[in-house]
Amino acid sequence: MKEPNIDLRLWRQFLAVAEELHFGRAAQRLHMTQPPLTQAIALLESHLGVRMFERSKRRVELTPAGAALLPEVRDVLHRAGRLARVARAAADGQSGQLSLGFVSTVGFTLLPAWVRAFRESHAAVQLELREATSDVQLESLARGTLDGGVLLHAPDVPPQDLERVVVDKEALLVALPRRHALARVSTLELAAVVAEPLVIFPRRIAPSLHDAIFALYHAMGHTPRIAQEAVQMQTIVNLVSAGLGLAWVPASVRQFQRSGVVYREVAPGKARKRLRLPQCETSLVWSAPPSPTMANFVKLVRAQVHPDL
Repeated sequence: MKEPNIDLRLWRQFLAVAEELHFGRAAQRLHMTQPPLTQAIALLESHLGVRMFERSKRRVELTPAGAALLPEVRDVLHRAGRLARVARAAADGQSGQLSLGFVSTVGFTLLPAWVRAFRESHAAVQLELREATSDVQLESLARGTLDGGVLLHAPDVPPQDLERVVVDKEALLVALPRRHALARVSTLELAAVVAEPLVIFPRRIAPSLHDAIFALYHAMGHTPRIAQEAVQMQTIVNLVSAGLGLAWVPASVRQFQRSGVVYREVAPGKARKRLRLPQCETSLVWSAPPSPTMANFVKLVRAQVHPDL
């Protein structure tokens, strides 16, 4: 048997009568006359096939069926009343979901503060964080499974066809084993660095940054001697600790305290003063137009980013 499709208006009229237990007062509360209200209750009882009120000249009482329905009707009408607010909140990005990818380096510095601030101001948004390399984030953005991402690239060489906010610019340092002979000096000579074996991420991870490092070696007349490739920055630092070679890493990686590893700045040397050492940028990126929740996250990040970036 097909259940009747009952208009919410009839349930509101039922609730008024059930709470007032008086058709006249219920009609006044609903800003209507009593005869249409009496007809509406009769129609509702006809739809349901049960009586919900016992009526006499002196009083109106709920039947067991009516008493059982009363809390359910209150709940339905309460949730129905929230629908407009829920829709507006979702349209304004105050509720819903936000899926955000990030590279590990921002997990040391920028990301925790952003997440804390966003949760404080958008408590109804379900925030999903996915640590992933830049290439994986770009693939997910293209598929629409991420709202935004935080990734690394060479300065002024951002991913194409995406909106972005530059959130950090930093120098690349060299990570080297603590027992390495070069670890005794505070600033390394570039000529000594390029002669050492290199631990580096595969080019697909961050092509522009990979190319910038290789261009530096070529400018010095060297071809990098790649000792090992690794995807995650923590793995690269661990391989350095094991003595496999040196690695160029963003300055923020110094927050990753790994025993057996030191971080050193690099100077081009007197003969190469005009040579620019590689740097990296970190950008928050998203596809246009952003989802409402992503638009709010971008607004929050813009407010926290240094104006000189």
